[in-house]
Amino acid sequence: MHKRFGKNDLLFIGVLLLACGLVLEGFRLMNHTAGSSVVVTRNGETILTCPLSADRRIPIEDSGGKITNVLEIKNGRAKMVEADCPDGLCLHQKAISIKNENIVCLPNRVVVTVTGDDGGFDGFAQ
Repeated sequence: MHKRFGKNDLLFIGVLLLACGLVLEGFRLMNHTAGSSVVVTRNGETILTCPLSADRRIPIEDSGGKITNVLEIKNGRAKMVEADCPDGLCLHQKAISIKNENIVCLPNRVVVTVTGDDGGFDGFAQ
């Protein structure tokens, strides 16, 4: 009976997986850019843009004027601290501060996205 995998084969596969993991982690760290502001959208329309540099609590209202969510900006991070949605999943999402991170409240159709200053360049020109 033939042996399918030997000790060297398993070692080679392990080293290959480790190398792939290191490359992916390198890409993640290179794209780990701190954001400068948050954009709050409701039903796909921007309702507020706010800098991450100033600590504050932001009430988010629906189209009828009722406060549905409260966003807190503290120490350069944004976190949803109050919501009247039935599942409350947005309250359990981590605080965000890295460019393109999001907090989503689907029942209230609210999305909070971290943005930053690109200096006018796109991804290819950088």
